Amino acid sequence: MSQHADLRTESAPPQVTGRIANVVLWVVQVLLAAAFLFAAGAKFAGDPAVVATFDAIGAGAWLLYLVAVLEALGAIALLIPRLAGLAGAAFVALMIGALVTHLVVLGEGTLGVLPILVLSALVAWGRRRSIGELARSLR
Repeated sequence: MSQHADLRTESAPPQVTGRIANVVLWVVQVLLAAAFLFAAGAKFAGDPAVVATFDAIGAGAWLLYLVAVLEALGAIALLIPRLAGLAGAAFVALMIGALVTHLVVLGEGTLGVLPILVLSALVAWGRRRSIGELARSLR
């Protein structure tokens, strides 16, 4: 009997840790969703600084609006448990593109991109099970 009591005691901290990790991930997801919605709003509103950045890239307004749509849809997906992992992974890809663009095309610093990239990777990793579950449900 004492063996079972020891097992229950040993398994309690991982459950608590799992609950804490889940709460932390939700906080990160909400913050990322807000940041991406804000960024998408600036693009849709034609913020002069944002437009100037996309003009410097040389891709035109089509890329500005494409990125804005991706950011808005991804922000919503971050708040849907079944889609959160996929949204995190998609934002990792988007942020890698932004990082490369900032370094290679714009020759600017990447201070604003790196934290978002890291947080997106955290969500993608923390919610990776939802990606597998989504893939299995689509088969």
